[in-house]
Amino acid sequence: MTLHPRRLVLAGLVAAALPLATAPLTAMAQTYPARPVTFVVPFAAGSATDQIARAIGQGMTEASGQTVVIENKPGASAIIGAQSAARAQADGYTVLITTNTTHAANEHLYKSLPYDPVKDFAPVTALGKGGQIMVVNPNLPVKSVQELLALAKKEPSKLSFGSGSSSSRIAGELLQQMTGARILHVPYKSNPLAVTDLLGGQISMMITDAATGLPQVKSGKLRALGVTSQKRSPLAPDVPTIAESGVPGYEMGYWFAAYVPAGTPSAVVTRLNELLIKASTSAAAKSFYESTGTEPYTTTPGELASFQKAESQKWGKIIKAAGIEPE
Repeated sequence: MTLHPRRLVLAGLVAAALPLATAPLTAMAQTYPARPVTFVVPFAAGSATDQIARAIGQGMTEASGQTVVIENKPGASAIIGAQSAARAQADGYTVLITTNTTHAANEHLYKSLPYDPVKDFAPVTALGKGGQIMVVNPNLPVKSVQELLALAKKEPSKLSFGSGSSSSRIAGELLQQMTGARILHVPYKSNPLAVTDLLGGQISMMITDAATGLPQVKSGKLRALGVTSQKRSPLAPDVPTIAESGVPGYEMGYWFAAYVPAGTPSAVVTRLNELLIKASTSAAAKSFYESTGTEPYTTTPGELASFQKAESQKWGKIIKAAGIEPE
């Protein structure tokens, strides 16, 4: 087929324009970041997510030369922070450092979310994953998972458990589902706030991330009964798994990941992925991983998208089986 001369001219103009259209994006990626980057954390200061955000942020500053600002926006099961990040300018300068709460569980816990965990975000990389620890106030007359469950069954709903994240809540719900125990759920904006009430005796127990709970155990302020992982934690080898404590098959964990608003140029996402992965090997990040028992875990954007999809399906099944009605 022979093209009309005018069509040949137009085709040539389009071809010539393509490099010009992609040039600004390439230049943007090469200079990114050219100014401070904000990490939005949808949980309170002191939470595990806050701790990894600060550690990764320090590593990214070392790698890029630009300051990373941590902005904590806790509340409403991390919805406030996720919504804020989703509405930010899609230029790579606002990064959501979050967990399975916002991107795997909330869509099954709420009838309507003010953000879409898939459509409103571009995945960048996973940052880590790990297990949790069951802790109680030392004044509670139990020293094992079985003793706790026996007390809970003896007096249904008299004991209470706090949670400031979906991982913490669903861990408690799964325990009840698998054992028939009934423990009253008390929601919090973030796990550190729940720990404060646990220390004060306002709640009976909680299952929280090791970064938040283990320091209180080591100081003697809380008693550890079990861990949610398949194997015992090297940070607390004397604490049995919940599975080996009479609840066979029990396992629950959490993960961290980084996302940017949908529409962020792919070249910037690629550059940010490189910087975050490099930051995960920094001294600050290694210290976080080692001190909290969190497993370093990084991915490509595509791998994170696939992982998130699988996790959402898994969390959805657990939530449905637990009989939790969306709010």
